[in-house]
Amino acid sequence: MIDSTTNKTTIENSRAFYKNEVAPMIKEFFGQYESRIAVGLAGEGSDCFGYDDFMSRDHDFGTGVCLWITDEDNSLFGDELTERYNQLVGSRNKGLTLRLQERRGVMTIHDFYSNILGIDCNTEALVISENDWQNLDHACLATAVNGEVFRDDLGNFSAFRNLLLNYYPDRIWKIRIVNELHRYSAALQVNYARCMTRGDVVAARLCLMQGLDSIMKLFFLMKRVYPPYYKWTYRRLTEIDTEGRFSTLVKELSQSNCDLEAWKDNPYRPDILNMSDPVVLISEKLASYISFLMREHGLTESMDTYLESYVNELLSLL
Repeated sequence: MIDSTTNKTTIENSRAFYKNEVAPMIKEFFGQYESRIAVGLAGEGSDCFGYDDFMSRDHDFGTGVCLWITDEDNSLFGDELTERYNQLVGSRNKGLTLRLQERRGVMTIHDFYSNILGIDCNTEALVISENDWQNLDHACLATAVNGEVFRDDLGNFSAFRNLLLNYYPDRIWKIRIVNELHRYSAALQVNYARCMTRGDVVAARLCLMQGLDSIMKLFFLMKRVYPPYYKWTYRRLTEIDTEGRFSTLVKELSQSNCDLEAWKDNPYRPDILNMSDPVVLISEKLASYISFLMREHGLTESMDTYLESYVNELLSLL
């Protein structure tokens, strides 16, 4: 498991900052709009995931909040709210870096989601096209729904957040599963053995890294959770893997060496697995785990550990 002895107080500090300082400011100067201003801490940065620690203080560090308003309200009082918030942060010396200031403060609901997801979000109609769903990045989606919302009386910000939290539409979900099944199988169940037989350890290591990425994404897809930015993916994996078995295997695979000795007297045969190589052995255990989860979801009745064998089966369900 990942060491959990990290500082997870940023969200708590931001909530206290909102309650003790931002909320009174809003009440005093924007009382008639108080119920129209959503407030919380979400978006880019390890602090919004609760992963900030002492090393985070060398960049993008400080206490602040996000104030989300509609486009209409932004035209009405957005500039004044921004000025009041910036004065508050400055006078209290919250120490936000310039980059973090761009991620905090007043912003429209539309701009918050659109900037993170990289699409023009229809936050009023609460609609995302199938093409956009297909092209959205996992990590961007995780960033769009992280953190906490402290207040949202109007409900507009939370409505789009909930749309994203409801996860991919079924068709897109299956397509993404198919893509990762193929990537994993090609990397670790086919090409790794070929590379090791040739003695090409560099290429084999690339297969291992691609396989690691795909198998973790498959687990997130099975759990219907968006994986965050790559450097936090395994940490988040340990949080959603309540039994700890899958994440332990992932860690073991990441620490495994490409053992040329295991391939010295094993000529390449696509129909026989070289279980004397720990990479192959662990890869098959991970594939078996995903196969089990797919059966739990009713995606297959097969028990095959060769993940490519499920591709056409799932495509037939689209």
